[in-house]
Amino acid sequence: MKNRIILMGVAILMATSIFAQVEDPVKWTFSVDNVIGQEAELVFSAEIDYPWHLYSAHLPEGGPIATKPWYDESDNYTLVDEIVESPKPKVKFDAGFQMDVGTLAGKAEFRQKVKFKDAGTQTVSGEIEFQVCDDEVCLPPKSVSFAFEVKLEGAAAASDEIVHVDAGTETEETVAIESTTDASDTAVAGVPALEDEKSLWRFFWLAFGLGLLALLTPCVFPMIPMTVSFFMQGSDSKARGIFRGLIFGISIMAIYTLLGVIVSVSNVGPNAANALSTHWIPNLIFFALFMVFAFSFFGMFELVLPSSWSNKADTQVDKGGLGGVFFLALTTVLVSFSCTGPIVGALLVEAAGGLALKPILGMFGFGLAFAIPFTLFAIFPSWLKGLPKSGGWLNAVKVVLGFIVLAFSMKFLLALDPTNKILTRELYLAVWIVLFSMLGAYFLGKIKFAHDSDLPHISVPRLLLSVASFSFVIYLFLGLFGYELKTISPLLPPKSPNGLDLTQRAVYSGTPMLAADAHEECTPVKYADMFHMPFGLKGFYSLEEGLACARASGKPVLIDFKGHFCSNCKKMEAAVWSDPEVLRALREDYVIVALYTDDRTKLPEAEWYTSEVDGKVKKTIGQQNIDFEIANFRTNTIPLYVIMDADGNVVGEPKGTDLDVASYLSWLKGK
Repeated sequence: MKNRIILMGVAILMATSIFAQVEDPVKWTFSVDNVIGQEAELVFSAEIDYPWHLYSAHLPEGGPIATKPWYDESDNYTLVDEIVESPKPKVKFDAGFQMDVGTLAGKAEFRQKVKFKDAGTQTVSGEIEFQVCDDEVCLPPKSVSFAFEVKLEGAAAASDEIVHVDAGTETEETVAIESTTDASDTAVAGVPALEDEKSLWRFFWLAFGLGLLALLTPCVFPMIPMTVSFFMQGSDSKARGIFRGLIFGISIMAIYTLLGVIVSVSNVGPNAANALSTHWIPNLIFFALFMVFAFSFFGMFELVLPSSWSNKADTQVDKGGLGGVFFLALTTVLVSFSCTGPIVGALLVEAAGGLALKPILGMFGFGLAFAIPFTLFAIFPSWLKGLPKSGGWLNAVKVVLGFIVLAFSMKFLLALDPTNKILTRELYLAVWIVLFSMLGAYFLGKIKFAHDSDLPHISVPRLLLSVASFSFVIYLFLGLFGYELKTISPLLPPKSPNGLDLTQRAVYSGTPMLAADAHEECTPVKYADMFHMPFGLKGFYSLEEGLACARASGKPVLIDFKGHFCSNCKKMEAAVWSDPEVLRALREDYVIVALYTDDRTKLPEAEWYTSEVDGKVKKTIGQQNIDFEIANFRTNTIPLYVIMDADGNVVGEPKGTDLDVASYLSWLKGK
């Protein structure tokens, strides 16, 4: 309590500082629309101040707080479909969470269709939860109360009042809105875009590359000269042969693109992408499919289409003309399915649940790459002489693809264990190390699969590929000992808090025992079983304990106001706190106190108190920490770093997000 009084006094002196502002960047409007029979749409409209943004209602597990209404229990209505948002969220890669996240800025609207059991005037109440961030800081998650009065048939006329609510306030007021049924006034929200333009292009080039790789499989490569010979022998002139080759290539692209269209049309629903990317059932199915594809590449069995399909297509080829060319392309696609099927299937699994254009663009890229050689060899038939002969190397391509597909199948297991209690980073890396070690051994001829031919000697390409495989294995080994592996970090689970981390031991090697370590007061007790410090740092999660340790050790306190769902907090730790010099300063010069402002752990009733800021009872760890931040530093932004002496007096100016390592280190040293 004494510390609270001291800090309140300090806060008055800081009132004119750059942090003397409690951010409140969102205003909410609630209305009812499209009342038809027993159904209506609840409309949550947000006006967001520049440069802040909200997060989409549909986010993968492990990301920031999604914008989502929570409804009070009622038997009188049910929700119909998923909540829909407009405009389409802007999607970008979030380095803090290592994933693509959708954001909305300016004005945003969320619509939820509701079906009522009874007529008359009905009430729907609850809270909408959301979080806002800008490029430097985030605010802790907030909840705003709402109460809709929906006029159904037989009810008295409702008022025209629309209530505007600030993001930082809560209200018990009932919102009475005039219901409308004019569809022309309704902005229909589309499916949220979970891939941006860059990710679509990345997927296109991935599909294009796999299309080229598919040409090197034993089902496809031998067909190239036979198909080109068909064009030339059945043509009256070279120009006609070239024309038929072009039609053949266009037909292949059309067939694969049509397959993408079918997948795209079947992938409907505003929350399809979120469900497919986070729910355990589709991810388990996708994992099983990838395993089947991998085993097929290894020669355990072949995935083949019914022979009647290719036979019927082949009979149409004999009729000649452009129709015959199309059916030759269809026959090529069907006959090569045992090699291309797993590749196409893996691509479609990756595209499933995403933007509607993704499977179409992916299959177009695959078909384009697959068709280019046939077309080029039809135009320049003399190039056929330069093709390498078929042989065991073609099956080796399939086996390599099998190892790669098997490795990437692991990503679907992450959705089955979102907290990484079983599939830890170490276990994930161990599986990859085994797989790529086996791949290296395969290149050296130490492992042989069903359709592999004898290998009398090791060719130079195999030797180089083996070196590349084992080099990647050594790189993966470093991850077991705490190294970041930044090039593949988006594919891996997060670091385990109790995992081995030699990078920190290297930083601190030779460091004598800290004075703080020798005092009983410097043993974290409160919440130590719930929270963890990054990079093996020692610290506290209660200011009282931190100040006690500071008095015992003679060191200042560094308060880190942070959040579980704060992207900028994670960026600061990854980009700044990870620096060896910063880590050394944090470990040797400070007692760290991490205060989570968004933690929802409910405290014992004896620890509740009524805030002097807003007059509300603070019941959770996060509520009390953010109340402390607002009351003493007149801001609710995170991250916020504050240096105190052992008596609770603030030293220097608090600091927000600063990704400049030199600047942050200078601040830590008081320069």
